[in-house]
Amino acid sequence: MSVETHSRAGVQSVAVQPMRAWWFAAAAVAFGAAAVTAVAQGTGHFHWWAGFVLVPGAFIAAAGAPLLTRGGGKAATGYLVAWVGLIVFAVGAMLMFGVMTDGWPIMIILPTLAIAGTYAWRPAHPLARAFHRTIATLALCGTALGVLFLLMNAGVVDFGDTDWWGGFMMAAAVAVALNGLALLRHQIEYRLQAVTLAVFPALIVFLLGLRFIRGDWPTTF
Repeated sequence: MSVETHSRAGVQSVAVQPMRAWWFAAAAVAFGAAAVTAVAQGTGHFHWWAGFVLVPGAFIAAAGAPLLTRGGGKAATGYLVAWVGLIVFAVGAMLMFGVMTDGWPIMIILPTLAIAGTYAWRPAHPLARAFHRTIATLALCGTALGVLFLLMNAGVVDFGDTDWWGGFMMAAAVAVALNGLALLRHQIEYRLQAVTLAVFPALIVFLLGLRFIRGDWPTTF
Protein backbone atom coordinates (compact mmCIF):
# COMPACT_ATOMS: atom_id res chain seq x y z
CA MET A 1 0.00 0.00 0.00
CA SER A 2 1.43 3.41 -0.99
CA VAL A 3 2.14 6.34 1.30
CA GLU A 4 -0.63 8.30 -0.42
CA THR A 5 -3.13 5.56 0.36
CA HIS A 6 -2.06 5.54 4.01
CA SER A 7 -2.45 9.31 4.24
CA ARG A 8 -5.92 9.18 2.68
CA ALA A 9 -6.97 6.48 5.14
CA GLY A 10 -5.70 8.59 8.03
CA VAL A 11 -7.62 11.66 6.86
CA GLN A 12 -10.79 9.60 6.46
CA SER A 13 -10.46 8.13 9.97
CA VAL A 14 -9.94 11.59 11.46
CA ALA A 15 -13.02 12.83 9.61
CA VAL A 16 -15.11 9.88 10.74
CA GLN A 17 -14.38 10.44 14.46
CA PRO A 18 -15.97 13.93 14.67
CA MET A 19 -18.91 12.65 12.60
CA ARG A 20 -19.48 9.79 15.04
CA ALA A 21 -19.14 12.18 17.95
CA TRP A 22 -21.69 14.49 16.35
CA TRP A 23 -24.24 11.72 15.84
CA PHE A 24 -23.71 10.45 19.39
CA ALA A 25 -24.10 13.96 20.80
CA ALA A 26 -27.22 14.58 18.69
CA ALA A 27 -28.77 11.35 19.96
CA ALA A 28 -27.93 12.27 23.56
CA VAL A 29 -29.40 15.74 23.04
CA ALA A 30 -32.64 14.38 21.62
CA PHE A 31 -32.98 11.85 24.41
CA GLY A 32 -32.19 14.41 27.13
CA ALA A 33 -34.67 17.00 25.85
CA ALA A 34 -37.36 14.37 25.34
CA ALA A 35 -36.77 12.87 28.80
CA VAL A 36 -37.00 16.23 30.57
CA THR A 37 -40.16 17.15 28.66
CA ALA A 38 -41.81 13.77 29.31
CA VAL A 39 -41.02 13.79 33.02
CA ALA A 40 -42.23 17.40 33.37
CA GLN A 41 -45.50 16.55 31.65
CA GLY A 42 -45.91 13.38 33.72
CA THR A 43 -45.42 15.22 37.02
CA GLY A 44 -47.64 18.13 36.11
CA HIS A 45 -44.84 20.70 36.09
CA PHE A 46 -44.66 21.28 32.33
CA HIS A 47 -43.92 24.84 31.20
CA TRP A 48 -43.79 24.75 27.41
CA TRP A 49 -42.01 28.10 27.04
CA ALA A 50 -38.97 26.66 28.84
CA GLY A 51 -38.30 24.67 25.68
CA PHE A 52 -36.95 27.84 24.10
CA VAL A 53 -34.09 27.63 26.61
CA LEU A 54 -33.87 23.85 26.94
CA VAL A 55 -33.55 22.94 23.26
CA PRO A 56 -30.93 25.60 22.29
CA GLY A 57 -28.87 24.58 25.31
CA ALA A 58 -28.98 20.97 24.16
CA PHE A 59 -27.82 21.90 20.66
CA ILE A 60 -25.01 24.09 22.00
CA ALA A 61 -23.78 21.18 24.13
CA ALA A 62 -23.93 18.87 21.12
CA ALA A 63 -21.94 21.34 19.01
CA GLY A 64 -18.97 20.99 21.35
CA ALA A 65 -18.78 17.19 21.10
CA PRO A 66 -17.02 16.92 17.70
CA LEU A 67 -14.34 19.38 18.81
CA LEU A 68 -13.56 17.29 21.90
CA THR A 69 -12.27 14.48 19.68
CA ARG A 70 -9.70 16.64 17.86
CA GLY A 71 -7.31 17.41 20.71
CA GLY A 72 -5.30 20.56 21.37
CA GLY A 73 -6.94 23.95 21.30
CA LYS A 74 -10.00 22.63 19.49
CA ALA A 75 -10.67 20.19 22.33
CA ALA A 76 -10.45 23.04 24.84
CA THR A 77 -12.93 25.04 22.75
CA GLY A 78 -15.21 22.02 22.54
CA TYR A 79 -15.01 21.58 26.29
CA LEU A 80 -16.04 25.21 26.82
CA VAL A 81 -18.88 25.04 24.29
CA ALA A 82 -20.20 21.76 25.73
CA TRP A 83 -20.27 23.16 29.27
CA VAL A 84 -21.96 26.39 28.17
CA GLY A 85 -24.62 24.29 26.46
CA LEU A 86 -25.00 22.09 29.53
CA ILE A 87 -25.50 25.13 31.77
CA VAL A 88 -28.13 26.60 29.42
CA PHE A 89 -29.81 23.17 29.26
CA ALA A 90 -29.87 22.99 33.06
CA VAL A 91 -31.49 26.43 33.24
CA GLY A 92 -34.11 25.28 30.76
CA ALA A 93 -34.76 22.11 32.77
CA MET A 94 -35.22 24.07 36.00
CA LEU A 95 -37.59 26.48 34.27
CA MET A 96 -39.46 23.52 32.80
CA PHE A 97 -40.00 22.02 36.26
CA GLY A 98 -40.48 25.40 37.95
CA VAL A 99 -37.78 24.75 40.56
CA MET A 100 -35.56 27.78 39.99
CA THR A 101 -36.31 29.13 43.48
CA ASP A 102 -34.79 26.11 45.23
CA GLY A 103 -32.52 24.90 42.44
CA TRP A 104 -30.48 28.07 41.90
CA PRO A 105 -27.35 26.54 43.55
CA ILE A 106 -27.00 24.43 40.39
CA MET A 107 -25.88 27.66 38.73
CA ILE A 108 -22.96 27.63 41.16
CA ILE A 109 -22.28 23.91 40.86
CA LEU A 110 -22.09 23.59 37.08
CA PRO A 111 -19.77 26.54 36.20
CA THR A 112 -17.37 25.76 39.05
CA LEU A 113 -17.41 22.06 38.17
CA ALA A 114 -16.51 22.97 34.59
CA ILE A 115 -13.49 24.93 35.81
CA ALA A 116 -12.49 22.20 38.27
CA GLY A 117 -12.62 19.69 35.42
CA THR A 118 -9.65 21.40 33.77
CA TYR A 119 -7.35 20.39 36.64
CA ALA A 120 -5.76 17.66 34.51
CA TRP A 121 -4.59 20.21 31.92
CA ARG A 122 -0.85 20.74 32.26
CA PRO A 123 0.58 24.13 31.24
CA ALA A 124 4.26 23.84 30.38
CA HIS A 125 5.68 26.27 32.95
CA PRO A 126 5.46 25.24 36.63
CA LEU A 127 4.24 28.70 37.69
CA ALA A 128 1.43 28.64 35.13
CA ARG A 129 0.59 25.07 36.15
CA ALA A 130 0.46 25.96 39.86
CA PHE A 131 -1.72 29.01 39.16
CA HIS A 132 -4.09 26.99 36.97
CA ARG A 133 -4.39 24.20 39.51
CA THR A 134 -5.03 26.73 42.26
CA ILE A 135 -7.96 28.14 40.28
CA ALA A 136 -9.24 24.61 39.59
CA THR A 137 -9.12 23.56 43.23
CA LEU A 138 -10.75 26.81 44.34
CA ALA A 139 -13.49 26.08 41.80
CA LEU A 140 -13.93 22.66 43.40
CA CYS A 141 -14.47 24.41 46.74
CA GLY A 142 -17.11 26.49 44.97
CA THR A 143 -18.76 23.29 43.73
CA ALA A 144 -18.89 21.95 47.27
CA LEU A 145 -20.42 25.25 48.42
CA GLY A 146 -23.09 25.01 45.74
CA VAL A 147 -23.91 21.44 46.78
CA LEU A 148 -24.22 22.60 50.39
CA PHE A 149 -26.58 25.42 49.38
CA LEU A 150 -28.67 22.87 47.46
CA LEU A 151 -28.87 20.61 50.51
CA MET A 152 -29.80 23.57 52.70
CA ASN A 153 -32.60 24.56 50.32
CA ALA A 154 -33.87 20.98 50.45
CA GLY A 155 -33.87 21.06 54.26
CA VAL A 156 -31.32 18.25 54.50
CA VAL A 157 -28.67 20.38 56.24
CA ASP A 158 -29.17 23.14 58.80
CA PHE A 159 -26.27 24.82 60.58
CA GLY A 160 -28.44 27.22 62.54
CA ASP A 161 -26.63 30.42 63.56
CA THR A 162 -23.18 28.89 63.07
CA ASP A 163 -20.78 30.80 60.82
CA TRP A 164 -20.28 27.62 58.79
CA TRP A 165 -18.92 29.45 55.76
CA GLY A 166 -15.66 29.93 57.67
CA GLY A 167 -14.94 26.29 56.89
CA PHE A 168 -14.94 27.07 53.17
CA MET A 169 -12.51 29.90 53.77
CA MET A 170 -10.22 27.39 55.50
CA ALA A 171 -10.60 24.84 52.69
CA ALA A 172 -9.82 27.47 50.06
CA ALA A 173 -6.75 28.59 52.00
CA VAL A 174 -5.47 25.00 52.23
CA ALA A 175 -5.95 24.58 48.45
CA VAL A 176 -3.95 27.73 47.71
CA ALA A 177 -1.18 26.81 50.16
CA LEU A 178 -0.76 23.26 48.87
CA ASN A 179 -0.55 24.38 45.26
CA GLY A 180 1.97 27.01 46.26
CA LEU A 181 4.11 24.54 48.20
CA ALA A 182 4.15 22.24 45.16
CA LEU A 183 6.47 24.78 43.51
CA LEU A 184 9.24 23.73 45.90
CA ARG A 185 9.76 20.65 43.73
CA HIS A 186 10.83 22.75 40.75
CA GLN A 187 14.14 24.54 40.22
CA ILE A 188 12.72 27.75 38.79
CA GLU A 189 13.49 31.42 39.17
CA TYR A 190 11.61 33.30 41.90
CA ARG A 191 10.47 30.00 43.39
CA LEU A 192 10.60 31.12 47.03
CA GLN A 193 8.87 34.40 46.26
CA ALA A 194 6.04 32.58 44.50
CA VAL A 195 5.62 30.15 47.39
CA THR A 196 5.58 33.03 49.87
CA LEU A 197 2.94 34.90 47.87
CA ALA A 198 0.74 31.80 47.99
CA VAL A 199 1.31 30.51 51.52
CA PHE A 200 1.21 33.67 53.66
CA PRO A 201 -2.11 35.08 52.36
CA ALA A 202 -3.52 31.56 52.58
CA LEU A 203 -2.43 31.36 56.21
CA ILE A 204 -4.18 34.64 57.01
CA VAL A 205 -7.39 33.49 55.30
CA PHE A 206 -7.21 30.14 57.13
CA LEU A 207 -6.91 31.85 60.51
CA LEU A 208 -9.77 34.22 59.69
CA GLY A 209 -11.94 31.28 58.63
CA LEU A 210 -11.06 29.48 61.85
CA ARG A 211 -12.14 32.46 63.93
CA PHE A 212 -15.38 32.77 61.98
CA ILE A 213 -16.28 29.10 62.35
CA ARG A 214 -15.48 29.20 66.07
CA GLY A 215 -17.73 32.22 66.47
CA ASP A 216 -15.16 34.35 68.31
CA TRP A 217 -14.88 37.10 65.71
CA PRO A 218 -15.54 40.43 67.45
CA THR A 219 -18.79 42.09 66.45
CA THR A 220 -17.90 45.43 68.05
CA PHE A 221 -14.67 47.37 67.93
